[in-house]
Amino acid sequence: METKLDITFDGKKKIAAHFRGFTVHTDQPIDQGGDNTAPSPFELFLASIGTCAGFYIASFCQSRSIPSDNISLTQTVIRNDETHMVEKIKIDVHLPPDFPEKYKAAVLKAAESCTVKKHLAQPPEIQINAND
Repeated sequence: METKLDITFDGKKKIAAHFRGFTVHTDQPIDQGGDNTAPSPFELFLASIGTCAGFYIASFCQSRSIPSDNISLTQTVIRNDETHMVEKIKIDVHLPPDFPEKYKAAVLKAAESCTVKKHLAQPPEIQINAND
C-alpha cells in the first residue's frame, strides 16, 4: 500500500503537507527565521507520539465503555544538552480516581501499542530523490 502526501512551500519557513483532504501547516519559531504561525515539523512529530498513545488509550476505553473524558497525558521530552538530540520521551497517563483498577495495567499496555512508537523502534528507510 502506498500513501502520498503533497508538500508545498508557502513562503518564508512555512511548509504544508496535503493529504486526505487535510492540510497540516508548519512554520518555525521567530528566532529560527519563521513567523511562529504553526508548530514546527519536529514539534508535530513529537506531538504525534503523544496523540498516538492517546488514540490507543481512547480506543481501549471506548471498547469497554469506560469514559475517557477525565483521562489526560503529559509528554516530557528530554534532550541531550550537547547533541540537542532527544534522548528520552516520557508519557505520564493521568487516570481519574474512579478508573477501574483492573484495567490500569492494560490501559498502559494499550498506549504502548502506538504505531508511531513502533515505527521509531523499527524505522523505515527514507529515500530522497530529485525529479526534474
